Amino acid sequence: TTEPSADSDSSPTVESVEDNPDGGCHIYRNGYYGSNIDVVEGILEVNIIQMTSIQTTESQAENSLVDFVVTCQGSLPTDVCTVVSDPTCQVSKSMVCDPIVITDECLLTIRRAFEEPGTYCINITLGDDSSQALASALISVNGGEST
Repeated sequence: TTEPSADSDSSPTVESVEDNPDGGCHIYRNGYYGSNIDVVEGILEVNIIQMTSIQTTESQAENSLVDFVVTCQGSLPTDVCTVVSDPTCQVSKSMVCDPIVITDECLLTIRRAFEEPGTYCINITLGDDSSQALASALISVNGGEST
């Protein structure tokens, strides 16, 4: 059968149906189709440029705090996730995600607590609605000090 499209578009669209010996049918459509494509830059690169141990008081000695200064290239992120893993980066110990607001330049400081001394793999992921980018580092935490 052949019938015109019910589209408001004046371009003709023809639809033909052909019987198939297997009991189904094939539908062939000819005509015009339009769509919009939005190209987004996305977050291109993340770098951990500094890791600083934060001095804590005696009462907070069980947790070592470390500040990670992070930069990125491309679009501005809307959230940050930090995954702390074993030194091989295979076994995850904890994950923390937070929304962030960056309005001008992609430069942020992320503070994370470590419950005990040791060597850890840190993965910091910055993301927005259309992209994600990751930076990784190994850090050694020694009871309030990090290297």
